[in-house]
Amino acid sequence: MKIHFFGASRTTTGSMYLIEVNGKKLLLECGLFQGHRQESEALNKVLPFDTKQVDAVVLSHSHLDHAGKLPSLCKNYDGPIHCTSATKDLCGIMLLDSAHIQEQDAIFVSKVRAKKHQPPVEPLYTTRDAQKCVQQLVATDYEKPFQPVPGVTVTFRDAGHILGSAQVILDVQENGRKFRYLFSGDVGRGGDELLRDPIPVENVDYLQIESTYAARVHEERPDADDLVGQYVGETLKQNGKIIIPAFSVGRTQQIVYVLHELTCAGKLPRIPIFVDSPLSVNATDIYKKHPESLRPTINDTMCHNENPFGMNNLTYIASADESKKLNDRKEPMIIISASGMCEGGRIRHHLKNNLGDAKNLVLFIGYCAEGTLGNSIVAGKTPVNIFGEPYDVRAKIVSLDTYSGHADKNELKTYVQKLSGDIKKVICIHGEESQCLAHAETLRGLKPKAEVIVPQYKQTVEI
Repeated sequence: MKIHFFGASRTTTGSMYLIEVNGKKLLLECGLFQGHRQESEALNKVLPFDTKQVDAVVLSHSHLDHAGKLPSLCKNYDGPIHCTSATKDLCGIMLLDSAHIQEQDAIFVSKVRAKKHQPPVEPLYTTRDAQKCVQQLVATDYEKPFQPVPGVTVTFRDAGHILGSAQVILDVQENGRKFRYLFSGDVGRGGDELLRDPIPVENVDYLQIESTYAARVHEERPDADDLVGQYVGETLKQNGKIIIPAFSVGRTQQIVYVLHELTCAGKLPRIPIFVDSPLSVNATDIYKKHPESLRPTINDTMCHNENPFGMNNLTYIASADESKKLNDRKEPMIIISASGMCEGGRIRHHLKNNLGDAKNLVLFIGYCAEGTLGNSIVAGKTPVNIFGEPYDVRAKIVSLDTYSGHADKNELKTYVQKLSGDIKKVICIHGEESQCLAHAETLRGLKPKAEVIVPQYKQTVEI
């Protein structure tokens, strides 16, 4: 069995792994590269293998750095894309939203190029491409084994990262031998307000594991909730606005829940809260539809039997016109908008209009990859470019990685310790190079008998 590493190798984006086994080709993930714009665009324009030779696709979860290139693949691939039920539903909205953004960006760039007498550009993929791709999604529940290619039985197990996220267990029979290969997917932290904890896997022979925060330790979560209350409260007292860049799936629902709990506890007043993202509106409906991925005790903490996704001071905004009207409102408010890395969507408009006011707060609650606008703002750069224009950063900038959906150094260590089996080889992926290398050192101490590898882009590892 060979694994070709075509993404998320010494970086966090573009997850894509082509597995050759028993004469078949199984694609694990098909994600977009996000970050330095020119580099990402170049990588996203190509698929570094013959798409017509792919026999099946397996997807761990719906985030675009794992699933965002599937519509490009499906231009030449007509087979199944296996995922969990919640992932199928989320991809149904996220890939169409991504296609719309690709189309709109292409129109905008083409207009700019036309002024310079340059030819227009094409979107990476179209809405029609995304619609075809969504039709190829095949849902399988957690703990229900299936066989995507001969000799490989796959089982999804809850990863606790976002709704529907899965660890991918591959039980392989090849040349008269059997072994278990575990792809961790993105591993959740456990103790999440909404999601179940990651479930340990038994009898693991080979492990491919994410490394996003493998050299860092997050703050304690109870402290983070209090910090949110403190920072938001301070901003409200000076009549400022709170802008929260948040991924439409996962972080938006989580921070809405936290704000709900803080309000119910009397730590925050019932000020207007706006979730300004059509995708977040649809994603929240999908959260309500999939209790199998939510922790069973979630209803126990709801105050006044109030739906935390639908409290009376919370407004979901779908239309662009309603979004623009927020710019005219001067009173204190909280605006939650995508994307979390500030690379696309409506958040850039809110940043453009609010970064320059020292009374305001921009609160980051998730990971921002190197090269993104969000990363520049968190790093303290000023001015920053938005829509090609410089904007001074005077607002207070706060970043809390506690709400990250990714396990940190200690949590990843605990995750590995809970796995059973004689692990012979560990492959560290999905982290910046420093994180992956640090993770490898930790794991060499934890599993001294195992070979620990940090693959390069396009490297091939043999099992």
